[in-house]
Amino acid sequence: MAAYIVATVSISDPETFSLYSRAIAGLSERHGGEAVVKGPVAEILEGPGQVGERVVVSRYPDGASARAYIASAEYQAARVLRDGAAEVTMRLLVD
Repeated sequence: MAAYIVATVSISDPETFSLYSRAIAGLSERHGGEAVVKGPVAEILEGPGQVGERVVVSRYPDGASARAYIASAEYQAARVLRDGAAEVTMRLLVD
């Protein structure tokens, strides 16, 4: 079953956040991930959210692969680089 990580990201410090972005470049793919879509929210149609907030959707072969990406030492080390630079929510969806 395919699995998806859906991340919503509100960036408050783009310069610091770029350190995190560079640190995770290619990491998702090494865990079987594939970018499905990423970009800023153009319009809120219903519910809370912010125009401009970024959404990233990545597909993985299964839930275990998605969890392995998040649990990896490389991701955990990179994650601290974004502290204070963004609010991030990640959700796991499994087909």
